[in-house]
Amino acid sequence: MLCSILNIACTKNYPAMTLNVLIVDDSNFFQRRLKSIINEHPQLNVIGLADNGREAIEKVKTLKPDIVTMDYEMPMMDGVTAVRSIMAENPLPILMLSSMTYEGARTTLDALEAGAMDFMTKNFSEISNNSPAIKKRIYDALLTIGNKPQSSSVASVEKPKLNIVVDPISTKQTSSSTSAKKMQDKPPKPALQVVDTVKPKRFNFSKKPKIIAIGASTGGPAALSDLLKDIPANFPYPVLVIQHMPGTFTHAFAERLNRQCQVTIKEAETGDEIKPGVVLLAPGGKQLIVDTKNTQKVKVIDSNKEVNYKPCVDITFASLSNTFGADTLGIVLTGMGQDGCNGASLLKQQGARIVTQSKDSCLIYGMPMAIDQANLSDASLDLKDIKSLLSSL
Repeated sequence: MLCSILNIACTKNYPAMTLNVLIVDDSNFFQRRLKSIINEHPQLNVIGLADNGREAIEKVKTLKPDIVTMDYEMPMMDGVTAVRSIMAENPLPILMLSSMTYEGARTTLDALEAGAMDFMTKNFSEISNNSPAIKKRIYDALLTIGNKPQSSSVASVEKPKLNIVVDPISTKQTSSSTSAKKMQDKPPKPALQVVDTVKPKRFNFSKKPKIIAIGASTGGPAALSDLLKDIPANFPYPVLVIQHMPGTFTHAFAERLNRQCQVTIKEAETGDEIKPGVVLLAPGGKQLIVDTKNTQKVKVIDSNKEVNYKPCVDITFASLSNTFGADTLGIVLTGMGQDGCNGASLLKQQGARIVTQSKDSCLIYGMPMAIDQANLSDASLDLKDIKSLLSSL
C-alpha cells in the first residue's frame, strides 16, 4: 500500500549552455571512457584530464573548468586533499567518484565535508559496457551541480527574506489508501504565494510533536551534519532521517554523525526503538517505516523495484501518517527531485506540520520547492532557523 504512490519522476530543465569538465583520475581507461561519455552530451565538454590531485589543482587554475570529476585514491595527492585545496583557492562544483566499499564511503564523506558538491559510485562494468543508465546518471549529476538549478517557477523571486504564506490545508482524517488514490488522480498544483516580509526565525507550534522525520538528498550530508550537531543529548524527541544514499554509505555516514553529535545516531535496523534523543538513519537500498503492530519500533523493509529512491522520504512519511499522524513534524532539506511531496500531503491530511529548507539556503532547491509549490509547507526556513526551531521545541 505504501509503495503504490511512490513511483516518482524527476523532470529537470537545464539552461542551454556548455559546461566545461575537468576529469581527475589515475586510470587512463577510466579517463578515456568518461571523456567519451561526457562529450556525447551537447551541453558538456571535457576541457582537460589530470592524473592526480596535484595536477588537478594546477589545471583548475589554468583551464578554469566549470566542473571537476574527482577520483579519491590517486598517487602524489589524494582526491580529498585536492578538493580541500581547490575549494580554498578556486571554488567550483566537484563531483566525487567513489568505489562501493566501506572505505570508499568514508573517504567520500570526507570529500563532501571538504566541499565536494555531490558523489557518484564508480562502476567499471557499467562504464565499460557503455550503459545508458550510467550515462543518464553522469549527465544528471554534472548538469545538476554545474547549473545548480533553482527552478523557473520560483527563480524570478530574488528577495533575500521571504515568508511563505500557505493556504489552509484540511486536517480531516482519511485513510492512506484513499489519500494515495486522490494524489494519483489529482497531483498537487503549484500555488506558491510569496510575500516580501521578514521571515520568522521561529515557527510557533500550537502542539508539540512526538516524532521528527527529516528527508534530504543532494547536499543533505553537510546540511544534516550541521543541523544534528546542535541537538543536545537530552533532546526529548525521536528522529528518523531519510537521506538518499547507497547502502554502502549509510553505515559509514551514521557512524560519522554519531561521532560528531551529542545525540545517539545509528543506521536503523528492524526492531530499533523509537525513543527520545535517538536518531535512526534509513539504510541505503532499503525503506524505513514504523511498525504498525508496535509503533514504538521501526521496521526496515526491502524496496519495491518500481520506487526510484531507496530509501524514500515519501514511504517513511506515509508510514508516519498511518501511525503518529498529527504528532509528526516533517522536515525536508536540500535535494533534487520531488521525493517527500506525496508523503507530506498524507501527513498534512492527518494534521501534521511540515517545514522546508528555504531556497536561499539549499544546495539544490528541488524537494523543498515541490512541497512549497503544493502549499504543504507550514514554514520555509533557512537551515540556521530550522536549528533554532528544533532548539525552541
